[in-house]
Amino acid sequence: MSVERGSGAERGRWSSRRKAEVVLRVLRGEDLDALGRELGVTAGTIAQWREQFLVGGQAAVKSRPADERDDELGRLRAKIGALTMENEVLLERARRAEGDAPFGRRRSR
Repeated sequence: MSVERGSGAERGRWSSRRKAEVVLRVLRGEDLDALGRELGVTAGTIAQWREQFLVGGQAAVKSRPADERDDELGRLRAKIGALTMENEVLLERARRAEGDAPFGRRRSR
């Protein structure tokens, strides 16, 4: 894909298809800076498109498709982790309190 310099085509929004074409050119070995100059886009922008493209490609080839329950599982695992840490803190406080005044030793009335 070749865009003439100075045309309105390189300004504004780029479609995902055009971005993918640019990224594929970079992945095939074209120089990032030269391509940026040709298209009127910064090399940093093209590099960002490349990273997004690679992340998206990686997600597409996962061995297990994403399940709608994955987000909920992640949230619940985080909650379990937080509760476990809270429980450990409380147990440590109880151990320390026991060391100062054991719970089993109370005066009878």
